[in-house]
Amino acid sequence: MSHVLDDLVDLLSLESIEENLFRGRSQDLGFRQLYGGQVLGQSLSAASQTVEDARHVHSLHGYFLRPGDASLPVVYSVDRVRDGGSFSTRRVTAIQKGQTIFTCSASFQYDEEGFEHQAQMPDVVGPENLPTEVELAHAMADQLPERIRDKVLCAKPIEIRPVTERDPFNPKPGDPVKYAWFRADGNLPDVPALHKYMLAYASDFGLLTTALLPHGKSVWQRDMQIASLDHSLWFHGNLRADQWLLYATDSPWAGNSRGFCRGSIFNQAGQLVASSSQEGLIRHRKDWA
Repeated sequence: MSHVLDDLVDLLSLESIEENLFRGRSQDLGFRQLYGGQVLGQSLSAASQTVEDARHVHSLHGYFLRPGDASLPVVYSVDRVRDGGSFSTRRVTAIQKGQTIFTCSASFQYDEEGFEHQAQMPDVVGPENLPTEVELAHAMADQLPERIRDKVLCAKPIEIRPVTERDPFNPKPGDPVKYAWFRADGNLPDVPALHKYMLAYASDFGLLTTALLPHGKSVWQRDMQIASLDHSLWFHGNLRADQWLLYATDSPWAGNSRGFCRGSIFNQAGQLVASSSQEGLIRHRKDWA
């Protein structure tokens, strides 16, 4: 693994400080607040560490309640709500400075056989010859705000290769649909739960901004206030986060300064391995311009 990927694995591992109580350090990615994918991945890690290995997470539903501080660790309190014959339910509360910043419920299930069907994978170009987000950022480095330039241009543990490419500093209105390939930048251990933590972490990248596409707006514009309000994630089976995954996102609605987005995540074999949804704040702040 690269050192940045090894650092992310460590970030998602958490420190057990008491029964059902965990602590995770934070990372500063240059956003206005703590990156939501961090608390998603760490919350899932905390919940998973209280469930027997034979049960695998199949869904997670969370709410972002307060902006997190990237300079401080996060404490995770897990409530073992129920262990039934087939399913286990956990409630996780993420805390900073004595206040809840995020809360979620996660459900785990034994593997079972049953009916199967799935949506078809979109027909898009493969990842092999596409530039990475970091390479695209280097091409417009002079337009990046100086305070976050180093964080945007540095090596990343998750390699993202956009299929749908747009100029974030001069966006044009378009369809609310976006595609991107992503994977961990290195080989991960054969620990199925870790690959799901990693997917939860990555699932917050770029999802909400799909709602900006019809309006010709970008997260990089100073007059936009963007923040996740909630996030749901469904796992449809085991996956490899260190192999290419296609994130197909769309936004069927926006209104009242909120945008709603959906995501389907496929592996290169065309299997739908996970689905996501998110509603977030997309407020036009003319007073920030």
